[in-house]
Amino acid sequence: MAAICVFCASSRTLDQRWLDLAEATGAELARRGHTVVSGGGCVGMMGALVEGARAAGGRTVGIIPQALVDLEVADLASDELVITDSMASRKILMVEKSDAFLTLPGGLGTLDELFEVWTTATLALHRKPTVVVDTDGFYTPLLDWLRAVTDQNFLKPAGFDLVQVADTVPTALDLIEATLT
Repeated sequence: MAAICVFCASSRTLDQRWLDLAEATGAELARRGHTVVSGGGCVGMMGALVEGARAAGGRTVGIIPQALVDLEVADLASDELVITDSMASRKILMVEKSDAFLTLPGGLGTLDELFEVWTTATLALHRKPTVVVDTDGFYTPLLDWLRAVTDQNFLKPAGFDLVQVADTVPTALDLIEATLT
C-alpha cells in the first residue's frame, strides 16, 4: 500500500478528543495497510497517531530534526527514524518519502507542513494527493478565507482544488486511495 504522511499537532496540552482522533487515524491507516509517515515525535497527536498505528500492526516512519531529538521528544519506537539537520530538510524528506498527505487538526507547524505540500503541488513539483480532515469544522474558517483569496485571484481555482477536504478520516482515506489507484 501507500506511505501516507500525517500532519498534526504535537502539543502536550490538547483535549483528549484530539488525541483519540489521532490514535484512531493511525489505527485506520494500519488497518488499510498503509505506512504512517510522521514528524517523528512521540508527544501530542503525533505520539497518539504512531501508537495507534503500531497497536494495529502498522509500520511507522518518523522524520525529525536533531534539535527535537535533543529535547527528548523523538519517537524512538519508529520502525524507521530519520534524523535531519533542520525543520526545512525534515519537510523535504517527508514529501520525498510519502505517496500522499493527510492533515489533522494542528497549529502553526501543521499549517506550515500543509502549505509546503500544497504550494509545491501548485508548482507541479509533485502530484501527490493531499486531504484535510475538517473534523467538527476545525479548518472551516481557514478554508473560507482561502476561498475568498481564490475569489480575489491570489490563488487559482485549480490550485485551490489540489487539496481535498473530508469531515472524517475514513472519508479522507477513501479520497486518497481513489487517487492512488
